[in-house]
Amino acid sequence: MTSKELLYVEDALGHEQFFQTKCHETVSQLQDTCLKNCVEEMAHQHEQIFTSLYGLLN
Repeated sequence: MTSKELLYVEDALGHEQFFQTKCHETVSQLQDTCLKNCVEEMAHQHEQIFTSLYGLLN
């Protein structure tokens, strides 16, 4: 992996962590169960993307 590609992956990892954090913050503020479930699923998807990207570094 080139240094430029590594920087891209690191940047993408940071974005996925940010999205997870924002989803969890949003879930804690929502009252609607349906919306909560939707945002929790989004957080889970971002966690899976993070894990996949992280796997590229190993």
